[in-house]
Amino acid sequence: MKQTKLFMPTLREVPADAEVKSHQYLLKAGYIRPVSAGAFAYLPLAKRVLNKVEAIVREEMETVDANEMLVPEILPAELWQRSGRYATYGQDLYKFKNRQDRDFILGPTHEETFTELLGNDIKSYKKLPLLVYQIQAKFRDEGRPRFGLLRTREFIMKDAYSFTADYEGLDTIFNQMEAAYRKIFDRIGLDYRVIVGDAGAMGGSDSKEFSAPAAAGEDTIVYSQGSDYAANLEMAKDFYERVDRSDEPAADLEKIATPNTKTIEALSELLHVPADQLVKTILVAGPEGELAAVVTTGDFEVNLVKVQNFLGLPEVTLADEGLVKEKLGASFGSLGPVGLPEDVSLLVDERAADLVNFAAGANEDGQHYLNVNWGRDVQLTADQVADFRTAKEGELAVDGKGQLAFTKGIEIGHIFKLGTKYSAALGAQVLDQNGRAVDMIMGSYGIGISRLLAAVSEQKADDKGLVWPAAIAPYDVHIVPINLKDDDQAAVAADLEGQVAQAGFDSLVDDRKERAGVKFADADLIGLPVRITVGKKAGEGIVEVTLRESGENFEMPVSEVADHLNDWLKK
Repeated sequence: MKQTKLFMPTLREVPADAEVKSHQYLLKAGYIRPVSAGAFAYLPLAKRVLNKVEAIVREEMETVDANEMLVPEILPAELWQRSGRYATYGQDLYKFKNRQDRDFILGPTHEETFTELLGNDIKSYKKLPLLVYQIQAKFRDEGRPRFGLLRTREFIMKDAYSFTADYEGLDTIFNQMEAAYRKIFDRIGLDYRVIVGDAGAMGGSDSKEFSAPAAAGEDTIVYSQGSDYAANLEMAKDFYERVDRSDEPAADLEKIATPNTKTIEALSELLHVPADQLVKTILVAGPEGELAAVVTTGDFEVNLVKVQNFLGLPEVTLADEGLVKEKLGASFGSLGPVGLPEDVSLLVDERAADLVNFAAGANEDGQHYLNVNWGRDVQLTADQVADFRTAKEGELAVDGKGQLAFTKGIEIGHIFKLGTKYSAALGAQVLDQNGRAVDMIMGSYGIGISRLLAAVSEQKADDKGLVWPAAIAPYDVHIVPINLKDDDQAAVAADLEGQVAQAGFDSLVDDRKERAGVKFADADLIGLPVRITVGKKAGEGIVEVTLRESGENFEMPVSEVADHLNDWLKK
């Protein structure tokens, strides 16, 4: 490809709304352009990267016998109404009506669609297992699109779905897909971690998230410094062993005035008691008005995702102050577990459940109880106790091996064991070995294709521009003749172009009438793996080679270039 023929509109100034490195460089180097907030056009360079990413994905999906297909992006709302997600998915769901006044959505994901298709045609366990996938645009009405390709309203995904007759089959495919995903990300050249993730709106049981550490990451990865344990912050656990303190004497319950003491810090200072010996209580609400008071020790925060998963609800939120006042008779800061209304369930973090003679809000503004004890003052059963806290950096990891450390990460893939969540709702059944109708067992497996461009850019780019791994670079070699009017340079550039093609690689030839400095700056910005500069020594058959990632720079005879292309591009 000649650069004069390539649609590659570079920018000299970075737009003010480009906050992160990947957004800045992908715009500046002419890879993407916004069409509307959160919706981007992928220009020729970006499309070539996407094509190479998709090729790697397809090759690895072939190794696990996955069937590629394509389903509509426009979906009848009735499918999502039957699964229940039409009502619960939230404001991110694009909803519209057609001219016949029928309700439709733009698909953010396709569990329902694939379940309906396979449920209609697969009727016997003998036809299973099956693994199907597609690569397609998805849609989410993101409230605040930002960070370029990291938080968008339209994005490209590879989504796959497995259908098995039993859970053993699901486990087998789940493990195969995890291995395939590792190969995909290894081949692309990403640094990533496989972490325990939250299934969220997808539902299901086991969930693993593939996260690329990066400063612009929207997630927090919690990992052990002494083992391979890693999890999303919403799911991360620290190590704690329950302590039986039932033999400690219970002091008399006492109510005291605590005016203007609405924080754990203030209460700790007033009572001269460390935060881990106090409790905090918050009120959370579910989508159907379910209410729960959640108690943790004062040195930890309540983890709403853990509460949500424990209750089996699609979401929980902090109750607003008006509801808190109405139900408990006090505002946040004075809430406690003593004397809760019957319609408010009690959930207690295991650390708080082991406290004796602790202080808690009295559900009366400016008042606290001292010497609260479980059993005597608040009834507490084992099924109300679990890990409801957000893990903290520096705590011992749940496996007891190493302290927890935090880093930002970009979610690039996610795999879920869905079980029968969708097949049961949509009636996707097969006859088992005994002739009984059973729900198909499902798994769901996603890769954010378009966000991989951002993840790679965030990890690899330097202060000069993008740095593409050879496996997904838009072109393999950038041939930069300084002056094509020079016959020697023109001849050497043409020779190099032929050598590169003969070796099975792609080249981009900078045939523009620009100064050398401009050409070099643009080459660094575009980020191709190998740059071959054809300059004053062309007449001697000498060119200059620059390896973009390592920064190595050396001269060599034109005749030897072909012999080294594989080393430069395939190691």
